[in-house]
Amino acid sequence: MSNISFSKYSLIALGVACAFTSSTNAAGFKLFEQSTSAMGNAYAGRGAQITDASIGFTNPAALSQLKQAHWVLGLNVANVDGEFKNASATSAQGMPVAGPDSGSLTNVSPIPHFHYVQPMNEKFTLGFSVAVPFGTSSEYNDDFVGRYFAQETQLQVLAIQPSLSYQINDKLSIGGAIALNYAKGTLSKYKDHSGLCELGTGINGQYTQLSRGTFNEVAQPAYCESQYEVSGDDLQPSFTLGLHYQLTESTKLGISYHSAVNYTLKGDSTINNTPITGEFVQYTQTPEQYWTAPTIPGVVDGAKLPVVDLTTGKLAVSPEKVEKSQLGLDTPQSAVISFDTQMTDRLSLQWTATWTQWSKFTDISVLSDDTQPSISPSSQQPQNLNAQGYIGYIPEHWNDAWAYAFGATYQLNNQWTVKTGIAQDNSPVNSDYRSARIPANDRTWFTVGGHYQGNQPWSLDLAAGVMFMKDTTVIDREYNAQDEVIYNSGYQADYNINAYVVSVQFNYPL
Repeated sequence: MSNISFSKYSLIALGVACAFTSSTNAAGFKLFEQSTSAMGNAYAGRGAQITDASIGFTNPAALSQLKQAHWVLGLNVANVDGEFKNASATSAQGMPVAGPDSGSLTNVSPIPHFHYVQPMNEKFTLGFSVAVPFGTSSEYNDDFVGRYFAQETQLQVLAIQPSLSYQINDKLSIGGAIALNYAKGTLSKYKDHSGLCELGTGINGQYTQLSRGTFNEVAQPAYCESQYEVSGDDLQPSFTLGLHYQLTESTKLGISYHSAVNYTLKGDSTINNTPITGEFVQYTQTPEQYWTAPTIPGVVDGAKLPVVDLTTGKLAVSPEKVEKSQLGLDTPQSAVISFDTQMTDRLSLQWTATWTQWSKFTDISVLSDDTQPSISPSSQQPQNLNAQGYIGYIPEHWNDAWAYAFGATYQLNNQWTVKTGIAQDNSPVNSDYRSARIPANDRTWFTVGGHYQGNQPWSLDLAAGVMFMKDTTVIDREYNAQDEVIYNSGYQADYNINAYVVSVQFNYPL
């Protein structure tokens, strides 16, 4: 068995994980875990039900319904519990990759949030939030059988959002917010160099023949430790628009829109322990240090084979390569509609539907941003990614997705209000391109919660939830920039992932 540190996308995706903290109304790597009070209802009614300052992050228009200044500080803690099994992989040459065929998926992630509201007068109300609207995180062990497809995946978006609400009349209020979003991401994997790692000492015979006995033990174990990593960050604005309306004496309506954000994460791509092939010897500082295999027409092309380092007698290893690069990331626009209906003096029901335009998430492309490239001259070649300046490419082609939530709130007494909810999160992941980085599928989310208000001015919200993700199968391949399968490499495994979340929120009036 192999253990993996795994924070799974979307709280509904994950339950409520910070790194995979997505709300019950979210999918992919979108997160709604910015409110403990809303979590108790599985985020049903969020944006319509008036609770506390955390409502402003989803629907700034609703802030006008809060008549007292206060701040909110909350924390979610998510525990991901899952496994993968029946895992297998092949190298670029179609050879089996060594590694465990099963493993556990575990991770504990904290997810904090902060909100503040300040009524200015009878019409205007200000709000302020610090929260995480998007995030995902996973890291496999070094011996993971699918290491040529995924090792580490990290994405965090931190939003600082001031908001303003205007109450038009007793029934209608509107609002807007502008957020400054800081995004940071890292992707890594082990690099498959045409199956050289799996071939191991099996390559010695070929070089013995080509060198006529001069080089007999050329196998290079360092090729098995070759790793590629790209990281970058960006800062971009976004906006939210909202409406809150008292439909009837007992029913409130909330509608909000969240804009898309186009990030360009700029940073570095690095790769180590790569072979030096004959065609690139001329670009090294000491070409005389290497022996290049001869070309035998119709049999072998020496220019494409790794050269031998004459100082070691082993296949040559290139120094670590670093190339300035950029990764485009688009977080999608979304729309939320919510209802909150007071059924009796004590009981109210909540409902929410969320649409997210995940179809804009078509691929993960890593492009060179360097005037003196060291990695892309190889990766962009026709037999590889087949596109100028490309360092990495992963097709996604996600679909637009809907999520639905239904909740109930019941006031037990003057001190305690209890809540519960259920949500269905339809995964946007295209099953044709489901990967080891995001093995997500449809999720169902159950929550319970409570609000405590004693004789003291402060109040407390508590919530807990469990997420069940539909069992899923990953069948992953390598593709060029035209979405054509390249090499004979592949990875497949069956995944089963659940998550458990607890949340607490402290509310303090000013």
